[in-house]
Amino acid sequence: MEQTKQKSKTYHLDTIGKVHRDKHGMYLQIDEPYRPALEGLDGFSHAQVLWWFDKSDDEASRSTTKFNPPFDAPILGVFALKAPTRPNPIGLSTVRIVSVDMASGIVMIPRIDAFDGTPLLDIKPYLPSFDRVDNTRVPNWAAHWPDSMPEDGISLDPGPN
Repeated sequence: MEQTKQKSKTYHLDTIGKVHRDKHGMYLQIDEPYRPALEGLDGFSHAQVLWWFDKSDDEASRSTTKFNPPFDAPILGVFALKAPTRPNPIGLSTVRIVSVDMASGIVMIPRIDAFDGTPLLDIKPYLPSFDRVDNTRVPNWAAHWPDSMPEDGISLDPGPN
């Protein structure tokens, strides 16, 4: 298959809020203009959150195509990992929704693998008929990992900055 480099196209993204961690726990703080978009989210148990790896948004990180993971796995291409170094530093996390306060724009969550202050790009409801996949396959290095994250308990959060 012939490889050709295509001309890059510029896209415009607006952040909708930020991830926060404080004495009250972890939550998504939605900016005022986007708070009406929270209508109905409280009917869902989980959501998918798209966020920007802002601490990895530099030319070196964007040009990295292979990564040595911090766990027992070989060096892999970034598309085979959830590594922060990637051509477009977009993160995706599935979170449990604890509560939604439309007036304050706060979505309380138990955990997310993003730093305090991380910019939010979008929130989508988790719909099992679209988002759950049966008969999945993972490589040997990830075969011992659990089938799903526990609702509470262990955390893969990076902690405070």
